Amino acid sequence: MKVLVAYATREGHTRKIARHVTDRIYDAGNTAELLALGDAGDVDLQRFDRVILAAPIHVGHYRRALTDFASSHANSLAAMPTLFLSVSLAAAGHDAEDWKTLDRILDEFEEATGWKPDRVEQIAGAYRPSDYDIFTRFIMRRILANKDPEADLDADRDYTDWPGLESVIDDWLG
Repeated sequence: MKVLVAYATREGHTRKIARHVTDRIYDAGNTAELLALGDAGDVDLQRFDRVILAAPIHVGHYRRALTDFASSHANSLAAMPTLFLSVSLAAAGHDAEDWKTLDRILDEFEEATGWKPDRVEQIAGAYRPSDYDIFTRFIMRRILANKDPEADLDADRDYTDWPGLESVIDDWLG
């Protein structure tokens, strides 16, 4: 089986997730191609048996590279098994309002692009103040202080459940 793993990223954590997923697919005996959505251009999805798209949520929206790709390839994506990995810090918590917001963002994305993934997984992202500009750092510090009062606001922290992500991939490849 040949799987395309395409991603959009801002600080690089979604790229790390996509690389991990690509390695997992390969280790399971499949072929995988890793592609940044910003470089996807006119990629021929007919070359693949399945597609995984991954992108982070920032300020209530997915990266433009994802929405542009999903919009222009909606019909091809609908014709094959797809998995969408939605990456956010909100997915690290258990707040019902955060999860409702994630559902709303996904609904808006699906409506805007015309593509509804076969499967969606909300993946906890990372807090990376070392990569943020001053404005983003200020906002993210406030969010994290509210969500994780024990967190060191000056230290990078990875909230991704890597074994859980591997289980998702294994199940989806099933």
